[in-house]
Amino acid sequence: MQIQNSFSGSASYGTLFVVPTPIGNLEDITIRALHTLKSVSVIAAEDTRNTKRLLQHFEINQQLVSYHEHNKFSREQSLLEKLNAGEDIAIVSDAGMPAISDPGYELVVSAVESGYPVVVLPGANAALCALVGSGLPTNAFYFFGFLPRKKNEKQQVIHRLKEMQSTLLFYESPHRVADTLELLLQVLGDRQVALARELTKRYEEYTRGKLSDIIESFQTNERMLKGEFCIVVAGNTMEETEDNSWWGVLSLEEHVNHYMKTEEVSSKEAIKKVAEERRIPKRDVYKAYHV
Repeated sequence: MQIQNSFSGSASYGTLFVVPTPIGNLEDITIRALHTLKSVSVIAAEDTRNTKRLLQHFEINQQLVSYHEHNKFSREQSLLEKLNAGEDIAIVSDAGMPAISDPGYELVVSAVESGYPVVVLPGANAALCALVGSGLPTNAFYFFGFLPRKKNEKQQVIHRLKEMQSTLLFYESPHRVADTLELLLQVLGDRQVALARELTKRYEEYTRGKLSDIIESFQTNERMLKGEFCIVVAGNTMEETEDNSWWGVLSLEEHVNHYMKTEEVSSKEAIKKVAEERRIPKRDVYKAYHV
């Protein structure tokens, strides 16, 4: 068992400060975050170029080193040595909270295992902003972050999340958001969703409605596909859980084949039945079955 008294002042080691940074609007940085960044010996940053602009804006001149997905393990030892020598370190990501879909988790784990104090500052987080602004239930939610890039892996993940009654939160890039929404519709059905993009920035925008309606609007307005996205999806209802339990593990193609085999109907009739059962447009079932 380990007990950390974060502010006792008796620790002989340095402290690792986890410092969230603005996700867009620089005014969202906290006074405490600024004080912390000015007081530490070293700032470990996901991208030193981005963080340097932030530090220059607030006239902070502390030493800056890189700590990102590709060098986190090689950089870790030198950072731990600084903590052992009594130096305080701050870790930041490009935007938001480090270790949440960003580098930082492994360093926190190593610091904890080594007995070095870890202090986390509160601050900006895109997922929580999107959740609160979505208009969907906030009493229980599940944050996944970025879904896998490969379609099969992404589909498997969504299937695993399908029965959850908690509101679902995802991050997505502008290049993949349209395909991700199509897959969410195919697997989850036509649920309520809120799409938040460019949060805290000048072009911040929330799009709320049924998945099918939002997908259709994308087809006529490409501007909606620009920016970084948070996808907030309504959780499963008890009725959905009861009705969908038997086919929830099936892909659309498998679902169609099931009816063609068991009821000896044509693919056209099976597609219609699947669309009605899943409450999604027939064209989406047709596309998944014939592509």
